[in-house]
Amino acid sequence: MAEWDGRGLPPVAAERIRRAAAGGAWTSLLSAPAAAGLEAAGFDAVGEVMGSMVARIGWAGYRGCGGYGWGAAPRTITSSDGDRFSGFAPYVQALYAGYGTAIGRLVTEASAIGADGVVGIRLGQTTEFGGAREFTALGTAVRARSATRPGRIFTTVLDAQDVAKLLQAGWVPTQIVYGISVAIRHDDWATRAQASWNAGNIEVDGYTELVGVTRADARRLLHDAVRRSGADGAVVDDMTLAVWSVEPGENHRDHVAEATVFGTALARFHTGRVAPTRSLTYLPLR
Repeated sequence: MAEWDGRGLPPVAAERIRRAAAGGAWTSLLSAPAAAGLEAAGFDAVGEVMGSMVARIGWAGYRGCGGYGWGAAPRTITSSDGDRFSGFAPYVQALYAGYGTAIGRLVTEASAIGADGVVGIRLGQTTEFGGAREFTALGTAVRARSATRPGRIFTTVLDAQDVAKLLQAGWVPTQIVYGISVAIRHDDWATRAQASWNAGNIEVDGYTELVGVTRADARRLLHDAVRRSGADGAVVDDMTLAVWSVEPGENHRDHVAEATVFGTALARFHTGRVAPTRSLTYLPLR
């Protein structure tokens, strides 16, 4: 197989496109009910598509609170408001680049086989090659039967049944949107006291602030992505939160939270109160 210079599609993806152009059997990730629902909505599956990227994340950002960690009222520092002295902005930027590149290559492959969209996209992240991370996007490319073609390929994490329901209700998926935030907060004396074994059943204010601020920042970033796409709204598919402790070179302990929100941006394609649909209503005869 020829060497790849990193531009365009990888050779294995180009080979999948060649096989698709030659005709014959195609593959998809759709279940039988999903395929039937998609057909009822006016789409045909045209093939399985994938995008991937392996990245080494060598610089995550300064692993500490910096000057914000000191004083009577330390605050949570997110990757959005961090700078080179605090926060995890480089790490989050690497995550955005990884997912964005994988989705972009998936869309390029879908475009090459004449698709109008990709449904049921599965996003993944695994650690390979002694610490490098692989970002993957895998889904089923679909083509509309109508003469009117969309201006760009749509992407969605929703399965085919949900896409069919949205279309019949007057909504069309436009693209995958996500918000990722990583925040850090110093364990000050009040946090340590509330989290100690003899504190009893009480709220740990510092930890509540950390997870709350991190989730809120991730949701804000998702909202910004929806607004930039020009969509009317979004449906959230997955939300995650991970928390761990770090001991930076500042002679104290901090806690880090990573929040992710993934979803699909939606646009309304009709203005009437009743959505257009070609669905048939079946009535029992007995």
